[in-house]
Amino acid sequence: MSDPSTPSSGSPDVCRVACWLTFETEPGTAIALQVAVASSSGVIRQENLELTVDDVPVAPSAEVTAAGGGRVHVVESDGGTLRLTYEATVTPTVVTRGRGIGTLGPTYYEAAAIAALHQSAYCRSDLLAGFAANEFGAIRDEPDAAHRVAAWVFERLAYEPGSSGPLHSAVDTLLTNTGVCRDFAHLTITLLRALGIPARLVAVYAPGLNPMDFHAVVEALGPNGWEVLDATRLAPRQTLVRLATGRDAADTAFVTTLRGSAELVASSVFAVTDDLYLPVDDHTSTVHLA
Repeated sequence: MSDPSTPSSGSPDVCRVACWLTFETEPGTAIALQVAVASSSGVIRQENLELTVDDVPVAPSAEVTAAGGGRVHVVESDGGTLRLTYEATVTPTVVTRGRGIGTLGPTYYEAAAIAALHQSAYCRSDLLAGFAANEFGAIRDEPDAAHRVAAWVFERLAYEPGSSGPLHSAVDTLLTNTGVCRDFAHLTITLLRALGIPARLVAVYAPGLNPMDFHAVVEALGPNGWEVLDATRLAPRQTLVRLATGRDAADTAFVTTLRGSAELVASSVFAVTDDLYLPVDDHTSTVHLA
């Protein structure tokens, strides 16, 4: 198991991830769960998904492929305690380059890039266009502009668990100067879109994250392709395992109630690598997730 206190280099050969969720459901409930690692995340060496309702095993009603290779399992319940156990062993596909070394040939006119410029519910880039132009206009066309915006967010915000609610937007985060990982990601995305830089949110398992939970980071389209940015700097980007990709947290939620009622009453997330030590991340190099 990795120890974040001692440095190492490179990406891990194996990541082990898991989550345990418990819901109290009403009859006729259907929920969409986005907790399985994305099919694009790398080589899935082992995987197990178990679901029970009042301790009786049930099977997902459907599995749907979402953007970025995300996988959504739809589960129905006639009421009772729904428990989920998910475990996977993955060799993630992560590429790390020094700044300005190599190129993946960004394609700014593809649908994914255009979508990553659109405003979204949590990322109202139109409202922050003037602020972004005033604060970052001079670096808009620099090759490291996205990294510099993420670094600014890291310096500006204080990470405070419980400081934001489910409707907290990037504008709220900018005004309060506090938030959790999704708030850091939303503000970074909003500022980048306001500058004309395509940006999107990625939900991940993150070995080394403390406190452990699902984590949110950013992908921005730069000179070397889609680059991963983490304005919280709470986990090395080299260990991340992609779960879901979208415009903001609404697209990457780990649970969505489709009908009925499901109350999350307990949750636990686990993510480690088999390497002795976690890699060191200076957050200036270029990191790509598959």
